[in-house]
Amino acid sequence: MAQGYVGDVAIQEDDVKLGARQYSPFLDQSYPNRVFWGDTHLHTSYSTDAGMIGNTLGPDEAFRFARGEKVRASMGEYAQLIRPLDFLVVADHAENLGLAPMIAESNPGLLANDWGRKLHDMVKGGDPIAAYIEWGAALNEAVDMIQDDTLQRTMWNRIVDSAERHNAPGVFSAIHGFEWSSGPDANNLHRVVMFRDDADRVEGLVPFSTYNSTDPEDLWDWMEAYEADTGGRVMAFAHNGNLSNGLMFDDVRMNGEPIDIAYAERRTRWEPLYEVTQIKGDGETHPALSPNDEFADYYTWDRGNFGTELKTPDMLPREYARQALARGLKYEAEIGANPFKFGLIGATDSHTSLATTREDNFFGKASIVEPGTGAARYKDFIVQPVILGEDIAIRHYETLASGLAAAWARENTREAIWDAFKRKEVYATTGSRITVRVFAGWDFEAGEVHRPDFAETGYARGVPMGGDLFAGPEGAAPTLMIRALRDPDGANLDRIQVVKGWVGADGEPQTKVFDVAWSGDRALGADGKLPPVGSTVQGADFTNTIGAAALGGHWVDPEFDPAQRAYYYVRVLEIPTPSWLAYDQAFYGNIDLPEDAVMAQQDRAYTSPIWYTPGS
Repeated sequence: MAQGYVGDVAIQEDDVKLGARQYSPFLDQSYPNRVFWGDTHLHTSYSTDAGMIGNTLGPDEAFRFARGEKVRASMGEYAQLIRPLDFLVVADHAENLGLAPMIAESNPGLLANDWGRKLHDMVKGGDPIAAYIEWGAALNEAVDMIQDDTLQRTMWNRIVDSAERHNAPGVFSAIHGFEWSSGPDANNLHRVVMFRDDADRVEGLVPFSTYNSTDPEDLWDWMEAYEADTGGRVMAFAHNGNLSNGLMFDDVRMNGEPIDIAYAERRTRWEPLYEVTQIKGDGETHPALSPNDEFADYYTWDRGNFGTELKTPDMLPREYARQALARGLKYEAEIGANPFKFGLIGATDSHTSLATTREDNFFGKASIVEPGTGAARYKDFIVQPVILGEDIAIRHYETLASGLAAAWARENTREAIWDAFKRKEVYATTGSRITVRVFAGWDFEAGEVHRPDFAETGYARGVPMGGDLFAGPEGAAPTLMIRALRDPDGANLDRIQVVKGWVGADGEPQTKVFDVAWSGDRALGADGKLPPVGSTVQGADFTNTIGAAALGGHWVDPEFDPAQRAYYYVRVLEIPTPSWLAYDQAFYGNIDLPEDAVMAQQDRAYTSPIWYTPGS
């Protein structure tokens, strides 16, 4: 066999006839034709806030689990996914990365540091919680008591090596990344940093941490230097604006200066995506901001930040994706660039090393609340009050099993997944694997939604999610073609909606939700609202006797003004299904839950927007 020959399916150079008509119609197809599922925000025992409070599973176990293997969780229960994921980012916190494993192994480098030895001795002496509290106090002051780049580099390289062992191009993508955990005054400004590159570029790094800076602009400087030094590629995405108390999408920079075009362009360059849903509350919108949206109040966490300051109404518009996207349009009109032009993804932010997102397979936010841990699973604090009392606390029963990122690409490789993220051809779900595609153009006909070459038509005459529309033919309005298919192992679909944002004549951002396609024989009421789909939920059971397995929608913007900037994204809702609390109730028997515990919910998908800009 000649060297380089790849089986009987190899294409020989002489066989390629450029420009010639070929019988197979797919030879020249180049557009993304597959959806890949993954989690870009998973913590292992290498994150101190995981490893110091019960998580004993490292990156190897996290990758094995994501690839579909059965894994024994830290508290003793076995876990497995119904289907493997396609990609995973182990995004451990950069701050004192690997502290818990170093304590467990009595790492000599750690023991050479007085403070490191103190924490080590506390843990080994049987008081790990006291050690964790002491570490947390230093973190809150952004003081690194260890300050050892060699240790950080060593632990980072272990994670890199684990990803290299589990990466299998074409089968599973183990993507390099970490979390920068900025939290000034307990306000969440965290970002996950995700690399396109292999070990030859990322090995030997010292991940940028909040000890270096709490300002996102300094993180961007670090990313820019990485690309300049290595020739690699890197991006970041923020999460949990609902815990930022108005700082995530603020009107000013952290240094107090106003947002200008340079800031807007840099933010869009380095942060093309936003993690809109995850375990710590959904971040699409808030009921106070979207009072006419009956689905706006979905696992709303709006009491305050991480325990030190209560929420006030003026903070809300600067915390949620729908309003930030609309405010970005206003900025673009005023300064010439959009600082909040981001696509949407979901992730778990699980600290158990287990990327579980189904309601019937929920292993919790932290190992100490895994299945089988008793009352702590429901009553343990996720946001613990620091100075204000119980009114700001969030307990584990209020978490949701969200979420997942879906990427449209042609192949499952680090590069192809990263590129899909970069061009924003990605979307979020709250945990189920709903397949969604949307294209926007100017001349799509209603019947084209049902064409077998739906995607080819969409790419040929329109733009996909994450794309840009510019001025169309006179008299035309943006037209969306949408397809949605239920999770094959999940619930039927309730409806497809389009969320539109624009800047009104008064210069203020506006948003509106349109029902586009729905199951059954329901009709819009006089108020323009669609009646509920109903519910088959009984305890931990439901049936797919309502809803639809697939929905298709053709929508023309009925309120289009060609002079107004606008964005459009698609929200797809499933029929009601039991929550993880209902599954727990059925499995464990009578568990004591508060009256506001959510026992049934509707999983959903949010696509990245498509933006319309007036002009050529």
